[in-house]
Amino acid sequence: MTLSPDLLAALVCPESRQPLLYFAGGEAGDQPDQAFLLCEASGLRYRIDGGVPVLLVEEAERLEARALARLVARAQVLGLAPGNR
Repeated sequence: MTLSPDLLAALVCPESRQPLLYFAGGEAGDQPDQAFLLCEASGLRYRIDGGVPVLLVEEAERLEARALARLVARAQVLGLAPGNR
């Protein structure tokens, strides 16, 4: 299940209020069951459970700078943009 473009355009990180990167196919790009949202500004990775984004800061994974940089680079390779607009 993928998130709709309209929903993605409306979603922001609850901590930073910045747009999110949507990894619909997970980090590998071909594993939709491992989809997640990433906020570059706050360094938070939000899981998606059953097609529902869990946008709770206390439930998110706070990434270290190195892991965040790796995911941001991966997003560029995959052609992802904030909000996937």
